[in-house]
Amino acid sequence: MKKHLLVLAFASCGLVLTSAHAMTKDEYSVAKQKISADYDVAKAKCDTLKDNAKDVCMKEAKGAENVAKAELEQQYKPSPRHSKKVAEEKATRTYDVAKEKCDDLAGDAKSACVNQAKADHSAAKASIKRMKS
Repeated sequence: MKKHLLVLAFASCGLVLTSAHAMTKDEYSVAKQKISADYDVAKAKCDTLKDNAKDVCMKEAKGAENVAKAELEQQYKPSPRHSKKVAEEKATRTYDVAKEKCDDLAGDAKSACVNQAKADHSAAKASIKRMKS
């Protein structure tokens, strides 16, 4: 019985190690198509909204697509440069969505909201700049 468990343990380790291979070109292509399809679905959902809610939704959809593409590149060809690109896309998405949400406000509240979004974005960019590339 112990022999069987040991063999199963080694076999499962082998499966884990072989699944950690680099992404093939075909897998990359399929993943890229999925990202595009996901973006189209998200855009279609935004079409049901109106006014600034639609704008916010569109920024979220586009940002999600850009982040997904950057993450895909990191999976396909892992490198510090691609890791940095993922962080940049996430920071840009957060900033764009936050700034768009500020449009729902008016006066001093809107100015404060925009200033906070800019400050958060600047902090994120400074953090990204310290990353190794």
